[in-house]
Amino acid sequence: TEAMANRELIEWLRAVHPTTQWTTSVCSGALILAAADILRGHPATTHWAAQSALATFGAESRPHDRIVRSGKIVTAAGVSAGIDLGLWLVGEIAGEEVAQMTQLYIEYDPHPPFDAGHPDKAPSAIMRKARLEMTKRAAKPRVPLDVATSLWRLTLNRMRDRAAARR
Repeated sequence: TEAMANRELIEWLRAVHPTTQWTTSVCSGALILAAADILRGHPATTHWAAQSALATFGAESRPHDRIVRSGKIVTAAGVSAGIDLGLWLVGEIAGEEVAQMTQLYIEYDPHPPFDAGHPDKAPSAIMRKARLEMTKRAAKPRVPLDVATSLWRLTLNRMRDRAAARR
């Protein structure tokens, strides 16, 4: 939430996005792109606990997708999806063979000891405990203020953009 409320970062993202080859995020980084108004009208994913916040910023939440591409914007789910996104990008930029070699170099061959890595798979008792724990961690006094600040700045930026377009 601090990054979402960081005006300098948000303005930088808004300025560079039109010139990027790829604009990507992993985990809750999608909320930072959303706060910069980059995800408005686009499908996107993020960590399961932050999916509902995407709609607040005008993005289309894709909670069941690990990687979501919309043009040059690519978002990945939780932090472990960052490896998947990295390999996907290598494939797009350098080709499938290079991506496969990269996967081999880093010996990325996941075999998790449990099958609870997504809300659709996690036992309900684990989901309840995980949500409770994440709620406790997010219940810092700054979090609601930072989110509100981000939404306010986004609204101001839109108003400024409309005013500039009328000139």
